[in-house]
Amino acid sequence: MKFIIRAICLSALLSFTSWAQQVPLDRVAVIVDQGVILESEIQALIDEVKRNAETNDQSLPSDRALRTQAIERLILKSLQMQMAERMGIQVSDPQLEQTIANIAASQDASVADLRQELAREGVSYDDYREDVREELIVGEVRRANVRRRIYITPQEIESLVKLMDEQGAEQAEYDLGHILIGLPSEPTDADVADARDRADKVIELLKGGSDFAKIAIASSSGSEALEGGDMGWLNINSMPTLFAEAVQGKEKGELIGPIRSGAGFHILKIQDTRGIEKVTIEEVNARHILIKPSIILSEDKAKKMLEDFKKQIDAGEAKFADLAKEHSEDPGSALKGGELGWADPNLYVPAFKNALAQLQPNEYSAPIRSTHGWHLIQLLDRRFDDATEKKKEDKASQLLFNRKFQEETETWLREMRDAAYIEVLE
Repeated sequence: MKFIIRAICLSALLSFTSWAQQVPLDRVAVIVDQGVILESEIQALIDEVKRNAETNDQSLPSDRALRTQAIERLILKSLQMQMAERMGIQVSDPQLEQTIANIAASQDASVADLRQELAREGVSYDDYREDVREELIVGEVRRANVRRRIYITPQEIESLVKLMDEQGAEQAEYDLGHILIGLPSEPTDADVADARDRADKVIELLKGGSDFAKIAIASSSGSEALEGGDMGWLNINSMPTLFAEAVQGKEKGELIGPIRSGAGFHILKIQDTRGIEKVTIEEVNARHILIKPSIILSEDKAKKMLEDFKKQIDAGEAKFADLAKEHSEDPGSALKGGELGWADPNLYVPAFKNALAQLQPNEYSAPIRSTHGWHLIQLLDRRFDDATEKKKEDKASQLLFNRKFQEETETWLREMRDAAYIEVLE
């Protein structure tokens, strides 16, 4: 018996020793202010980019260039996550699960389908959940810090409305590729000259037939670098002013730049264009009851309250408006019986917008969780119509905000990066 026990112990020790020899220990690769980036995080991001490139039949630059871009993205993410911690920004598990359910629904799939697809791709569902949680947190940090840097004047709105009127309801769209040769926040003349020289060399390579996405991944300082510089489809009014002026009148396949801005030198490629489309405006008229979880009121109890309200409404025991006036924690709508009035659904947070998209007029939602709390929603009606004058102003204001938000985000990230303590441990 002693022999058997001794043999088992020896076997376990040998197995552990063998495992320890085969699996390298993780290490700190970068120090970022009060945080660190591990080698495993860098490798995981590189592996993800390589998987995506293989799926899309996309060539990639050298591993060194890919690693440099991966480190830079993780540095910015680390800085934003540290700021989120200081600001007390968190995403609860119910909110996270609701977001993942919305992601699956947007692809006409269930969460179970999503989990199966992730498993086929070799991605852990737990890792995926945490990635989504971090994306939500980073989004909140950016909105909180960049929004206050944006100011839109009445004259800007008036000018854009006039431009939209001149263009009418038809607007060409551009699929843009973008490479940014970045500058530090306070560049010297030498910095500018060096960046201009690198931008000119990139233009030469592209004109010589080099792959745009590959060069973007290797060289761009833009936030979409790891996506091959793909900015997606944009119309004139939703892209940065600098780009809007540059692309007008240009055709598919044309290269534009270098264009100088405070961030550096931009190079654009019009990857595709699509025709003139009529703009139709969808508006929804909805009402809701908002219950916010707190130290006293748990997530489950807040959700249960709304489930009980819905049962009372369905049974004719209570009216939605009365319950909203008495219980809703949205001060802007509670006194109106929860009514939000006619609005563009894109103005609502994603969870609320997605819930509305699933409803028919006069239909109620199940309780849904958003960044604001738990909602019981009723869609009163929806309509598709041409924009009114007020709608044009609202749309112009939103387009200006989106344009400035993108520009200010790049500036904010660069300033935060320049002010941080960064040490890459080779």
